[in-house]
Order: sequence, then C-alpha cells, then structure tokens
Amino acid sequence: MSNTACILSIDQGTTGTTALLVDVKGNIIIQGYQEFTQYYPHPGWVEHDPEEIWNATLQAIDAIFKKENALNIVAIGIANQRETTLVWDRETGKPIYPAIVWQCRRTAEKCAYLEKQGVAEEIKEKTGLVIDAYFSGTKIAWILDHVSGARERAERGELAFGTVDTWLLWKLTDGAIHKTDYTNASRTLLFNINTLSWDETLLEILNVPKAILPEVCPSASNFGTASFYRNFWLETFGKNISLDGIPITGIAGDQQAALFGQLCVKPGMAKNTYGTGCFLMLNTGAEKISTKTGLLTTLACSLDENPIYALEGSVFVAGAAIQWLRDGLRIIKSASETEEIASSLPDSGEVFVVPAFTGLGAPYWDPDARGAILGLTRGSTRDQIIRATLESVAYQSADVVKAMSTDAEMALEHLRVDGGAAANDFLMQFQADILGINVERPAQIESTGLGATYLAGITIGLWNDIEELEVNRADHAKVDGSTSTARVFSPQIDARQRSEKLAQWTKAVQRVMS
Repeated sequence: MSNTACILSIDQGTTGTTALLVDVKGNIIIQGYQEFTQYYPHPGWVEHDPEEIWNATLQAIDAIFKKENALNIVAIGIANQRETTLVWDRETGKPIYPAIVWQCRRTAEKCAYLEKQGVAEEIKEKTGLVIDAYFSGTKIAWILDHVSGARERAERGELAFGTVDTWLLWKLTDGAIHKTDYTNASRTLLFNINTLSWDETLLEILNVPKAILPEVCPSASNFGTASFYRNFWLETFGKNISLDGIPITGIAGDQQAALFGQLCVKPGMAKNTYGTGCFLMLNTGAEKISTKTGLLTTLACSLDENPIYALEGSVFVAGAAIQWLRDGLRIIKSASETEEIASSLPDSGEVFVVPAFTGLGAPYWDPDARGAILGLTRGSTRDQIIRATLESVAYQSADVVKAMSTDAEMALEHLRVDGGAAANDFLMQFQADILGINVERPAQIESTGLGATYLAGITIGLWNDIEELEVNRADHAKVDGSTSTARVFSPQIDARQRSEKLAQWTKAVQRVMS
C-alpha cells in the first residue's frame, strides 16, 4: 500500500462526511464515515455547527488511517453539500454564526420580497436559478443582518463567506486559501454563469459585499496545499502521520461531482442520484440552455476555464417515500424488503401513489399539491401499495427526464444511476421500462466521492484523460463477486405498455394538483 499512489477524497454530505482512499485504477481501497448533528432551532430552520463538520471530516479521515498508516496520498479532492452557508472571521478562523443548511427556509419571505421587486428574470438569466431560500445568497445577507456588527466587518474585508468546500479548504490550508469552484459558486444566486464571475448587480440586489467572497476556479485546479503541523495527527489522534504538503486539486458540489463521477462528460449524458429525493442532471456541454419547463441551468465540472453547462431537476420525495412506508404507515420493517415484495407482483393492480408530501416539483410546480394513494379497491393489498410507492420514484424521475429532453431538444440514450436506492433491482428495472432506455448502474455507487477523486487525479496527472477513466469503469463492470453491483437494465415492456402506464400516472398526478 505504501508505494501505491492514492487520492484522498472527502465527500462532505448533509448528515455526515465520507472519506475515500482511491487507487490509480479507481478502486476504493478504504472508506471512513462520521455523522454529525442536525440542529432545528425553529420550525423550517436547519443549522450545522461548522466545527462539527470539520471534526467529522477529521474523524472520517482518521478511520482510514486506523486501517492503514503508511499511505502514499498524492492529492486531495473535495465534494460537498451545496448551498449550505458559512461566515467566519478571517483572522481567528472562528465562525460568527452556525452554518445555515441548504434545507433551511428562514429566508423565504426575503425571496418573496425579491420576487415582487421584479428581479426574477434578471437573476434567472445570469445565474440559471430561481429566487429561492434554497440558495446561498439570501442566507449570507441574513447572517450579516442578524449578527451584531457583521455587515460592517464584512464590508471592511474582515469576514469570509464560503460554502462547505471553501470552509474545508480554509481549514485544510490553515487559513491560507479562500477559494471555491465554478459548481459551488453557481449555486449562490451571486455568480454569473455567462461571465464566470461574481456579478456586481446581483451583489447589490442581494446586499452582499464583494469583499466577503472567495476566488472562483475551475473544478480541476490546484486550490492549494494542505498545511497541517507535522505533529497534528499525533496530538489529535495519537498517530505520527500527516496531510502536510499534499495538494488539493479537485473541488465540486455533490451533484456535479456525481455527474463527473459517472463520467457523464459529453452533451446528452445524464445521471440520477436516488436518495431521500432524486437529483437528475444532464450535461449540455458548452451550450447554456434556458429552461422552459422549470428546471435549473447550472455549471457542471470543468477541467479548464471553459464552462460546461447542465440542466438539473429534482424529485422532492424518493427514498423518503420508502421511509414513510416504514415509519409512517409501518407496513414494512426495512427499505430492503421492498424489492422482493414488489418483484413478487405482476403489477400494482392500478394502484398509484403520488408522494407529493411537500408539493410537486418539475415539471408540475405545484407547491400546494398533497400526496395521495389512488386506484384503491376492496381487493387492493399492502404489497400493491408498496410496489406503487417504488414505482412513483421512477415515474417522477421520468417526468424530469422528459422535461430535460424537451428543453435540450435531445433524447437521452441511457441514464447512469447512483445513490442508495440505486441498489434496488426492481426500481432500476422499472425505471428502464418507463424511460424506454438503458439504465446503467456502476460497480461502485460512491459517485460523488469518485467525482472529486477523478478531478483531483486528472489535475495532477495521475490519469491522463477521461478515456483512461472510462477504461477503469469498464474494468470494474467485469469484476466477479458479491461486491460488484454493475449492471445494465434494459427495457422489458413495449412502447404501447409504456405509454399506457405513463398516461395513468399523469392522470393520478392531475388528481392531486390544486
């Protein structure tokens, strides 16, 4: 192990941090994970402790060192939960307020006010985004307006803003580097994705001083060098090891990192991450496509200063619907049993579950819609409801894929998938059936962490090009054994059956819309 060059990948998520050690073949050698606390100080508010995020990251890395002390780590890559907002003192490195998480809705009223000011179209044209509390811009302004003296200090350049990637980069470099990448900057409502720069007009609209913002770089860049004291790990974890001197050469927001980790690097290639919700992203290359269906236009990972654009759409409730079966209805004991139950039935008996627990997103955009179980008869069963709930994840994803194809004026040839629910064979097969295209599941579904790894490795020349990574991906798919989940799911129903099912789903959705 000591002579094998490896990349350390940090995948900092909403509920925990995963650290991966990846070799030159793209194999995950060692993995560590550490959860941290979620704070809900008021209804609709979500916060993290920035120092807890940092400590969880250190503990995830330490879990790797516990398994192997002699590591030849040649670069570090970072992927992160997007939009989560942190502000800290440049001199002391101490946060002035808890991190405001992407899920937090505290600035919804501010967003509604901005909508009334008639700036939505300008913001959309420059950022590809809608005005929403989801994004970082209004969160920054909220912190500056609610922490005594913060706005004045920010204007004097005494404070620093960052999304989680920037915070980790600052900590890893002992406060020497204040940077982010295109993908994370593009989620702030402040970054012009046409000019690839912070936009003075947007800064004025959202009342954010430019002095607080980080430098923005392509996702594959030399962001800086880890600068730990040589005895840091000895003092902290009792080990005579260090990250000192290792370059940090890849950074991307989690969904863009997953797109790159799936090697969806050509226009028309798309991925879907199946988690609590679903995040679909379509690479549109150098072409910035203005959406007509309510999707987001954003920046994907780039290896140089030439922008790569993407369309993004979200399914609000995916894995959360399975959790509802377990924790709400209590008709299953674990998510894993749904695959066998669903596969045991020929169909759902025309039962449809529309899990609009928090409204409907693209392409319907009805925040007032509420969930429903439709098509119930006296003969309907628990198992049919379970199968219909799984099917709803595929139907909702198909709605977003259709919107993407409409906006981009291109038909998807295949869909690459990752995330926890991608391990469900029934769901993946039904997704292929409903889309009418192949669904490709890789051998390693840690696509987010691998995306950061690939960016870091390409930057330092560990891999020469994307083609080399594609060869590694193909080799993984040939691996025999229980740890390999690589599989291509091909459609098993004809066009008529597909059309009928989709028509029934559309009818069910229309029944729940307000």
